[in-house]
Amino acid sequence: MGSLACFVFLLCASLGAAHGVYGRVGEVAALEESRRLQLHTDGDGSSGAVHAWPGYLYTRAVGRCTPQFWSSGAEPWPNIVPQEAAVAKVFGSRSMDRYGPRLTLLEATMRTDDVGGAPFVKLVKEGSAALLNAYTRRGFPLDSWEVKALLLEALVSEEAAAVQAERFEQANESCI
Repeated sequence: MGSLACFVFLLCASLGAAHGVYGRVGEVAALEESRRLQLHTDGDGSSGAVHAWPGYLYTRAVGRCTPQFWSSGAEPWPNIVPQEAAVAKVFGSRSMDRYGPRLTLLEATMRTDDVGGAPFVKLVKEGSAALLNAYTRRGFPLDSWEVKALLLEALVSEEAAAVQAERFEQANESCI
């Protein structure tokens, strides 16, 4: 597809047909760039530091069973695990030591700080989605009690958390 677009552009450019439009495209791109930078600045109109928004620097999977899907609100959550339920209440008191008493399931699925090797963050993010899938998706390979047990067992070390988070992620992404 990219080579076809390149060929069409080269053809139009060689015929001179794109000359008038080409200048306008550059102006529009410059305007959009200035708007984007304004959105990312300190917000007081001054030329402050530009801030990065975590989660927008990489492609995110949005299948029907991913954490991003569950955090989007595209489908109602099961009544047995509401969005505002605390991770510590749903997964048990052993998870409170790692995640605290206030982290909710919705917040766990919305996290974007798992990129770059934060295994416990990825574990709770993917584990929360796996639990929701276990309750709502026929044919999901894990039962709800298995998801809870596997998450708690993976809290023993970063290596165990990384391995189990990857398994949860694979199950979530292969779910239909």
